[in-house]
Amino acid sequence: MGIIEIIAIVLIVMWLGGFALNIAGGFIHILLAIAVIVFLLRFIKRNV
Repeated sequence: MGIIEIIAIVLIVMWLGGFALNIAGGFIHILLAIAVIVFLLRFIKRNV
């Protein structure tokens, strides 16, 4: 697993934790969106 995948997993866990604890701001959601986009792009490039 590369560093991008690890960061994406950490951001997803932080995002879910923010929903559970109601402390997530817009910043976490923006980071999550970026992480998902990067993860998908890497996944698509790997399969092409």
